[in-house]
Amino acid sequence: MSRVRVLVGTRKGAFVLTSDGKRERWEVSEPYFAGWEIYHLKGSPVDPDRLYASQSSGWFGQTIQRSEDGGKTWEPVGNEFTYDGIAGTHQWYDGTQHPWEFARVWHLEPSLTDPDTVYAGVEDAALFRTVDGGRTWHELSGVRQHASGPSWQPGAGGLCLHTILQDPSNPERIFIAISAAGAFRTDDGGQTWRPINHGLHSEGIPDPGAEVGHCVHRLAMHASRPGVLFMQKHWDVMRSDDSGESWQEVSGNLPSDFGFPIEVHAHEPDTVYVVPIKSDSQHFPPDGKLRVYRSRTGGNEWEALTNGLPQSDCYLNVLRDAMAVDSLDSCGVYFGTSGGQVYASADAGDNWTPIVRNLPAVLSVEVQTLP
Repeated sequence: MSRVRVLVGTRKGAFVLTSDGKRERWEVSEPYFAGWEIYHLKGSPVDPDRLYASQSSGWFGQTIQRSEDGGKTWEPVGNEFTYDGIAGTHQWYDGTQHPWEFARVWHLEPSLTDPDTVYAGVEDAALFRTVDGGRTWHELSGVRQHASGPSWQPGAGGLCLHTILQDPSNPERIFIAISAAGAFRTDDGGQTWRPINHGLHSEGIPDPGAEVGHCVHRLAMHASRPGVLFMQKHWDVMRSDDSGESWQEVSGNLPSDFGFPIEVHAHEPDTVYVVPIKSDSQHFPPDGKLRVYRSRTGGNEWEALTNGLPQSDCYLNVLRDAMAVDSLDSCGVYFGTSGGQVYASADAGDNWTPIVRNLPAVLSVEVQTLP
């Protein structure tokens, strides 16, 4: 029977939750890196025991941790990141008019084909890659050197590159999202990038047709249909059917179209999940009711999934990297909250249960389906 491993990054450490294919009983590890901010941890799709974690601290800067045994033990790797050939650790400037600070690694995205290759999205917005298992990192400088770069402004969470999606049908194509610059795509393996924001509309941008300046919160795709992208934006849920060339709003009957995470069902490319919150200034569920919304039509028509979730006096948030799905026959859906709960549904969202409570605030949730 298959097993499931849930990787949870929190404000004060990382946790590994494991269960069998029934997903009824869960074993919860003690915290790894207790007291440290773990922004993201994710496993290699090629080698399920190879895990990477982004560990950061205001005192000691950024460290990448690597595990070879599914999270039982860890070793620090890649304490130096290289920017245009210059090694640095926590802070750097590139000689341009805009000072760029290296604050933290927001997102780690292991290669679909090589366990030693990993992409890292950082704050301030830049993209890095390692090809030696995290020991050395080199910038894919085409992102930061895009002509629009000097005009990028930080969102409320910082100027962060937080989403990295690889096209499984085209290894040269990668999608990224930056808050608050927008979505970008490369078709040459990361050498050059172009904005893919046509159809997005954002308040506060002087030019309504601007190709950058949009606050994209998260992108998602289904591996079988990489040309279809879903986006949770700062207001609006969006969909593209042409690899980001154009976007249309699919917020439909959501109670609020503001939120952070968006995820796609493992086996149904038109089944999409979001977690609406009230507004950009009130980061909690509308009416104090924690509801995951599911669309089985790729957007516009949404249903509230509430069974097992608190439906009164609930004032927590779900962050952009804190939702994931497994690939079992009955697709499991998981999300973590700012209140320290991790909820799971073994039936695609129909019923929910908290598989762990009282963790530090959850920053990220990733899931591995194991043999």
